[in-house]
Amino acid sequence: MSSVQQNVIKHKVGLLNLAAELGNVSRACKVMGFSRDTFYRYQAAVETGGVDALIDANRRKQNSKNRIEEVAETAVTTFALEQPAFGQVRVSNELRKRGIFVSPSGVRSVWLRHNLESFKKRLAALKGHVAKTGEVLTEAQVQALERKQDDDVAYGEIETAHPGYLGSQDTFYVGTIKGVGRIYQQTFVDTYSKWAAAKLYTTKTPITAADLLNDKVLPFFAEQGMGMIRVMTDRGTEYCGKPESHDYQLYLALNDIEHTKTKVRHPQTNGICERLTMAIST
Repeated sequence: MSSVQQNVIKHKVGLLNLAAELGNVSRACKVMGFSRDTFYRYQAAVETGGVDALIDANRRKQNSKNRIEEVAETAVTTFALEQPAFGQVRVSNELRKRGIFVSPSGVRSVWLRHNLESFKKRLAALKGHVAKTGEVLTEAQVQALERKQDDDVAYGEIETAHPGYLGSQDTFYVGTIKGVGRIYQQTFVDTYSKWAAAKLYTTKTPITAADLLNDKVLPFFAEQGMGMIRVMTDRGTEYCGKPESHDYQLYLALNDIEHTKTKVRHPQTNGICERLTMAIST
């Protein structure tokens, strides 16, 4: 029995005990905030089924007539795996074309019963189904999975498998020093191990961006017997340009490092670098 059920029973039994102690049902109901009709229902429930019967004393019985047919429910759950990206209105419309009539709210009710009410949950169910059955994904299913992966990257949910699998690099303006000028910090964080490196520069150029990798990052990974597979940056000019003439792009190509750029207007993708900079500055 859950703690919620125990509290419910305790409250209802308290009403019955108070009435017995006071010897006055009306007074006990007034003190506890119940009606006399409720008191007598509780009393009858205890007399017929014991204290445990109080759990269901006020619970509304489910009307099975409101449930859709089993065939339609199966069709909704199956379609949720076929087209996980479709919303409830579109699912209802597509099923109607197949001769299965379920309202959009009915579709959502089925999703709730089967834990499929969100795009994320439907994709999780699809992955589990494929792992279990070995079925080949359709083009629509592949597109849905790729869309989820792109959204994860855009909102800062990054997949990383081991050290060196993915590094995050960013440039931060530190401030101005009299007699020196502007100071910029190049920051690199390995997204798996959280190992980090940073270096200060007086300019923000492709050369300084590549210098951090050349001076700090790649030598460290070489000492560990590892390499760097991929680096993720924003779309700043120090990281992006014509591959044949951009110093940073050329350096990545020379060392066979893949380059991933963050989604436009989604700076939180590189949040791991931003958090490190905040930690350093404080």
